[in-house]
Amino acid sequence: MIRASGTVGFQGRSAIAASSRLTHAVAASLAIAALSLCLIVTLTVLTTKATMAMGLPI
Repeated sequence: MIRASGTVGFQGRSAIAASSRLTHAVAASLAIAALSLCLIVTLTVLTTKATMAMGLPI
């Protein structure tokens, strides 16, 4: 088998895929999403505990 010239697999030159501003924007949005998910879970747990503490009305 003869390898075509110029094909070196993963050892070729790497190109910049995204700018640093885009990378920081994506990281910030992921951090905000993680914080909001933690807030939602915390509120759900607290609401469930409060509901269970009230008991069932008769």
